[in-house]
Amino acid sequence: MTRVRVESFAVSIDGFGAGPDQSLDNPLGVGGMALHEWVLPTRTFQRKVLGQEGGTTGIDDDFAARGFDNVGAWILGRNMFGPVRGPWPDLDWKGWWGDEPPYHVPVFVLTHHPRPPLQMKGGTVFHFVGDIHDALAQARAAAAGQDVRIGGGPATIRQYLRAGLIDELHIALSPVLLGRGEALFAGLDLPALGYECTAFSASEKAGHLLIQRTGA
Repeated sequence: MTRVRVESFAVSIDGFGAGPDQSLDNPLGVGGMALHEWVLPTRTFQRKVLGQEGGTTGIDDDFAARGFDNVGAWILGRNMFGPVRGPWPDLDWKGWWGDEPPYHVPVFVLTHHPRPPLQMKGGTVFHFVGDIHDALAQARAAAAGQDVRIGGGPATIRQYLRAGLIDELHIALSPVLLGRGEALFAGLDLPALGYECTAFSASEKAGHLLIQRTGA
């Protein structure tokens, strides 16, 4: 059965899932890269994202690796695709990742501004969809029985949580303070929405929490 998952989503101690002032120079917002220091050196990140050998193993790598297991489609908010706002001025922007993004499956980007599908190297195809329910329906179909991974950003995850559509979240609590940015759980009452924390483990660089929808 297809499950909807959030994996390896890093949050600061003060609750921010992205830094402020996202731009071409700061794709994760000012200070946002510090959230991900736990995953950058892992073997999974080195291989899956950078296409390189080597990297660390252990708890952090185990969580990074599970995030790619059985994933048949992704959903991303528009900010995760790029810094362009409003109507597309042209079709030149093709994402942060170069010619071969690390997804290798269909990816559904949430945006109110239509754009033709974008075929990239390595099997990634970006589809641009205006509604969270429509995006999930298309992602489920594309996943063909595998899981759908929601990659963020925080606003996208909040929308799916509020609708009760996420089955499980892996949150990596990074030991940094951002002070400002985009709070992941702002305005949400997770217990009232049927979510509970079911597991916790820690490495030297992050605390790893699993949050599941009751009965998921």
